[in-house]
Amino acid sequence: MGVNLRELVEKVKKQINLKDLNKKVVAIDAYNMLYQFLAIIRQPDGTPLMNRRGEVTSHLSGLFYRTINLLENGIKPVYVFDGKPPELKTVVLEKRLQIKVEAEKRYREALARGDLEEARIYAQQTARLSK
Repeated sequence: MGVNLRELVEKVKKQINLKDLNKKVVAIDAYNMLYQFLAIIRQPDGTPLMNRRGEVTSHLSGLFYRTINLLENGIKPVYVFDGKPPELKTVVLEKRLQIKVEAEKRYREALARGDLEEARIYAQQTARLSK
């Protein structure tokens, strides 16, 4: 989380298709996957998918359909949850929190103006994972 691996793998990376992973076990960064779904799977006004009790379900929907896709391609997913971030990451996490707070403000302003397209963009930046 927060480590730039691009420089490390630049010389050895290669593009593959899902079919290339058939009959393989693949480790997946669960946090990043869930965060992706929380950010992207939203209503037109930017609010996340929710059940009747108002509980966010965007991540569950995304995880369900992604897992089905992997299984249909013969891939066995193993979701990996990393632990508490190291103290060195504190500055990065604080900066990300500030960005989320500002995005939340701009999201509300866009909603007040009736600008749903802009509201959706800022809403995606406000996604948070909690226990």
